[in-house]
Amino acid sequence: MVISSMDQVHSEWLTAVLRKSGALMTGSVASFELGTGQGNWSESANLRLTYAAAARGARPERLFLKMVDTGASSADEHFGGSEVDYYLRDYVDVPDAPLLRCYDGAFSAELERYHLLLDDVSETHVEAAQKEPTLAYGLALADGLAILHARWWGAAGVAEAGTSMHDAAHIQRFVDIAAPGVEHILGQFAAELKPHWPDLLREVFANNPAAIMARTGDANGFSLIHGDVGQHNVLVPRHGARPLYIIDRQPFNWSLTTWLGAYDLAYAMVLDWDVEERRALEIPVLQRYHARLVDSAMADYSWERLFADYRLCVPMCVYIATEYCRGGINRRVDVWLPMLQRALQACDDWL
Repeated sequence: MVISSMDQVHSEWLTAVLRKSGALMTGSVASFELGTGQGNWSESANLRLTYAAAARGARPERLFLKMVDTGASSADEHFGGSEVDYYLRDYVDVPDAPLLRCYDGAFSAELERYHLLLDDVSETHVEAAQKEPTLAYGLALADGLAILHARWWGAAGVAEAGTSMHDAAHIQRFVDIAAPGVEHILGQFAAELKPHWPDLLREVFANNPAAIMARTGDANGFSLIHGDVGQHNVLVPRHGARPLYIIDRQPFNWSLTTWLGAYDLAYAMVLDWDVEERRALEIPVLQRYHARLVDSAMADYSWERLFADYRLCVPMCVYIATEYCRGGINRRVDVWLPMLQRALQACDDWL
């Protein structure tokens, strides 16, 4: 049953799903209190549970219920049940995966809805956006992404996951979705860019797609990816850097889902980290990521190949920033313009 409103949530349902997940061995949920919230595509509620005296087991006290309407997006931004698979299928057998514990989830294509019941870590964790990136955070992120990527690595992993490499048409669509934003941005914000960046921006859209399409000829380096490892989709401890949690895998139908693992690292570091922070931290972070892959028996993926793949993914961050303005100038200028400036500077650094 897909939960679509709080009217469907009651102590009996919570008892049943916690029993099924193994978090409640005996007894029951006696009552719960809740708060509500809302995201771009979802409604959510924080639940504080009280248990009957006879209850035994882990008995989580705080849970987070996320209810998503996948039909709320536009025709070219449809997304399905990927986030349910993320928690309940793709990594359930992976030790130390940087995922919140999920107690229940369900997706209905017919209803265009899904829900997830997760640990609520709001008392101990905040979004990464609320803290300055540090080497400790970068290394923790590298470890977490390497753990996720190693599970479905290369041609064998992609096939085991029941998916396939993206073809040229899908890659071109990923680029074309963002392309209209170029002239919108240059028409009003050219003064916010370095003099050579308008030409660089057009060049990235004209020439980079061929290079990334060519890279798909060798699956070594490819895996299931998160695709949106932005600073709002990583939860970090209020104090320290571990454990962190990577949340909200919600790819659109035009997103890249089977891609170079290096892309998730580029997305995190290029788009959100200040230029000097990125320059200081990105090589140690990449080295840590590579070391973890080697530890996971990916020794045939050399450091030189990883570094080349990272450099290939850097200009792809330009597409992410530009996509905000595909339908005209997005009013969230304070979000996408710094992203674009950082991405173009990274292109200067690495291309």
